[in-house]
Amino acid sequence: MLNVPIPGESLTREPKNPPYERPPELVDPEDALIYHIDKLTDERRMGGVVLLLENGLDIRTVTEGILRKGVYDGIHNIDVSLIIGPAVHEYIKTTADMIGVDYKEGFESGDQDKELAYGLNVTRARKALAKIGADPKEAVAAVEASQEEDMTDMGDIKMEMEQPKPKGLMARSTM
Repeated sequence: MLNVPIPGESLTREPKNPPYERPPELVDPEDALIYHIDKLTDERRMGGVVLLLENGLDIRTVTEGILRKGVYDGIHNIDVSLIIGPAVHEYIKTTADMIGVDYKEGFESGDQDKELAYGLNVTRARKALAKIGADPKEAVAAVEASQEEDMTDMGDIKMEMEQPKPKGLMARSTM
């Protein structure tokens, strides 16, 4: 609990020693996306991602972890992470759909709110994945079908959320 750095302690070490303090290896978002997709196509790594999803971790958290590790290792900077985040998210989601893994996306609000919250533009993400040749063709139809189901489910949820006006002494207005 008391083992925290003293203010100014970082100034006593050699500057630019950690990888995240040096210039990144990849500055082009497309190169960084190819790097991460190549890593995710490895059977062992994707098995780890699937295991995390099966144990209840959501895709958003997994994606953020993968991208933070890339920043920490000096592969790319935070700005590149923000640019490629939706494409990596979509790749993991599409692969999970193909495998048949139940998962949570990590967005608690409606479809429009989730796009704003994460900056996720599915069309752009799919185009980026297709551009580097990583978009599995068979899974696109499954993803679109699940999105249509989500839209119909959202309509049902909105109907359930409408509640009758409260009755009783505290619900009355003073007028």
